[in-house]
Amino acid sequence: QVQLVESGGRLVQAGGSLGLSCAASGRAFGSYAMAWFRQAPGKEREFVATITRGYFTYYANSVKGRFTISRDNAKNTVYLQMSSLEPEDTAVYFCAASRQGSSTIPLAPSYDYWGQGTQVTVSS
Repeated sequence: QVQLVESGGRLVQAGGSLGLSCAASGRAFGSYAMAWFRQAPGKEREFVATITRGYFTYYANSVKGRFTISRDNAKNTVYLQMSSLEPEDTAVYFCAASRQGSSTIPLAPSYDYWGQGTQVTVSS
């Protein structure tokens, strides 16, 4: 069992930057693929970025070049650095973990564990 706790969400102006963190419990963190998803009001949860156990990264087209996912296995933490934020980035951001450590499948059902989410609001 893995518990995930996101932090860092807040109100930010358009064009600004923000960093999110997700702290994971358990010893097997390094073996998991980790991802960020987001869900805006009235919309389905959508894939943002993933990083495999081998540090391969994959991004949604909407965030490519603006967001960076990274992980620190010594700290059991995955990060999402966001820049050039747009109002359309407003959403609850969720951290997720997959036991399939090499997976880059950008679909929510592919992930086994989820955090509670952290709110990011981008004002225009």
